[in-house]
Amino acid sequence: MSLINTEVKPFNTQAYHNGQFVEVTEAALKGKWSVFFFYPADFTFVCPTELGDLADNYAEFQKIGVEIYSVSTDTHFTHKAWHDSSDEIKKIQYPMLGDATWTLSRNFEVLIEAAGLADRGTFVIDPEGKIQIVEINAGGVGRDATELLRKVKAAQYVHAHPGEVCPAKWKEGEATLAPSIDLVGKI
Repeated sequence: MSLINTEVKPFNTQAYHNGQFVEVTEAALKGKWSVFFFYPADFTFVCPTELGDLADNYAEFQKIGVEIYSVSTDTHFTHKAWHDSSDEIKKIQYPMLGDATWTLSRNFEVLIEAAGLADRGTFVIDPEGKIQIVEINAGGVGRDATELLRKVKAAQYVHAHPGEVCPAKWKEGEATLAPSIDLVGKI
């Protein structure tokens, strides 16, 4: 079963955010766009490149009303230690959620139970708390924050313009499509 258009299940976890430990629940997602960005583990290899890329683009996500939540099965204490010891991770201003109980990884169906780690999963969540985009990558394949930003903008556009869809490679300001019988076989 797909997670698309399903509501985020209830959760309660601790996060490291802007030098503090904070509690985050599903209630924090309501009323704004969110990205849950699962990664396997702190102090690894591909993960800091992805999280650093998100940090470099965080202001652009904030401009369009999107909060980023990075998530791994590490604790919020481990996130702080990593943040304090890595120049790449020091750039992060978004919440780093701990998932030591595996609740979030199970809820989003990215848990690699035998390893106790999460797959590289990206989930875009609308203001109603429903999942609009799901992307799962193999462990060795890093993600691109600018491509994610493009996809979020497309999801926001479609959400705000019922009856319109965004074609491949769509960028903000470009033409969209209004599906109808007149378009069948003409694209």
